[in-house]
Amino acid sequence: MTPSRSRYVDIRGLRYHLREWGPAGAPQLLMLHGWMDVSASFQFVVDQLRQAWHVIAPDWRGFGRSARAPGGYWFPDYLADLDALGRLAEIESPLNLVGHSMGGNIAALYAGVRPRQVARVVLLDAFGLGDRPSDEAPGRYRKWLDQIARDDTPRRYDSRNTLVDRLLREDPRLQPVQAGFLATEMLHEDATGGFVGHGDPRHRDVNPVLYRRSEAMACWRRVRAPVLSLVPAEDDLRRRLGVDDEADAEGRACFGDLREEKLADTGHNLHRNVPAAVAAAIERFVPFRRVGAAG
Repeated sequence: MTPSRSRYVDIRGLRYHLREWGPAGAPQLLMLHGWMDVSASFQFVVDQLRQAWHVIAPDWRGFGRSARAPGGYWFPDYLADLDALGRLAEIESPLNLVGHSMGGNIAALYAGVRPRQVARVVLLDAFGLGDRPSDEAPGRYRKWLDQIARDDTPRRYDSRNTLVDRLLREDPRLQPVQAGFLATEMLHEDATGGFVGHGDPRHRDVNPVLYRRSEAMACWRRVRAPVLSLVPAEDDLRRRLGVDDEADAEGRACFGDLREEKLADTGHNLHRNVPAAVAAAIERFVPFRRVGAAG
């Protein structure tokens, strides 16, 4: 495996963990992981890159080795964290963003909110969510209030193999060696000799704020960077989350320069299932040169 190193920076009052691969001073890729994932899951893509990129991948607040947010989690905070990372973590601008799922949605929104700060965007199965009707609001708020009142004890595991088994069940395309690596990165040993997950269990609480697809699309229309969307050939997850073919086409039409590639033999976790194909697509799309360099 390509060796990685860790760095910590203070971002908006939280201690943020950054995982980095490759030589400092090389062209940069900023990789953004998805919900209930960690920065280490990009290891498999990094291992397949042909060029010596400087890859930087944060653990989002409350995930991996980054600090938890005591007030819970609100989606705009990820945009603010990304904005601060660009300023405080020696990341060159404009940014080359690679984002999976939630990380891709953050990248796409940010590219519309800060269009001058983004050079290229690679989306890994990131398509937004289905629009939610306003009559869901009372039930959402009630469920949220009930959840924040309960205990937030993290999930415990008797052994790392227990998490390995769960990862393989949830993603049948995942290789056992990959699951073993991820389990090591996602768990830490507690005082009883068992293991607990790095992720804050509050991430599983329902979001009381309803998703408005029209707001996301308003941001996507302001994106000026070229965008590459990598999606699985079988996109069942998109439909299950309420984004039908019509809504998906309408969303893709918002981007001024969007290219889409469908990848075979993969589920939602393209970066784990087909890392060689993802790495090759990234390197075809993102020029290997320092941002602002001639050529």
